[in-house]
Amino acid sequence: MKLAYLFLGPMVLLLLAGCSCVLSTSSGNLLTFVGCAVREFTFVAKKPGCRGLRITTDACWGRCETWEKPILEPPYIEAHHRVCTYNETRQVTVKLPNCAPGVDPFYTYPVAVRCDCGACSTATTECETI
Repeated sequence: MKLAYLFLGPMVLLLLAGCSCVLSTSSGNLLTFVGCAVREFTFVAKKPGCRGLRITTDACWGRCETWEKPILEPPYIEAHHRVCTYNETRQVTVKLPNCAPGVDPFYTYPVAVRCDCGACSTATTECETI
C-alpha cells in the first residue's frame, strides 16, 4: 500500500468527522481529484417536538477548476469560479420518531442523483464566499 494512502485516509476522516459524513468516491487520490461526484453523507434530521433520526443520503462533493486574472478595464479582474453543485436531485420523506401530539412527523430532504461543476446557485448550494 502506498504511503500516501496511509496518510490520506486518517486526514480525510479527521476533516470529515465534524460533519459526520462518509466519503465514497472512485478516485484513489483525493489530493489530486478535480471534479464533482456523488458521495454518502450522514446527518441527524431534527425537528422541534420530535426525536432526531440518523439519515444516510447522497450529496455532492468535490472541487472544480477556478481562476482569476487581472485585466486593465473595470472591474479589473476576470473570474471563473465553479463549484461542485447539484445537477439532479430527488426528494425523500421519512417519518421522525416519537413526535409530540400535533407535530407533523414527516421530514423531507434532497438526495443527489447527479453532480456537476457549475455556477453557484443559492437554491441548492451554500455560496458563502463566492
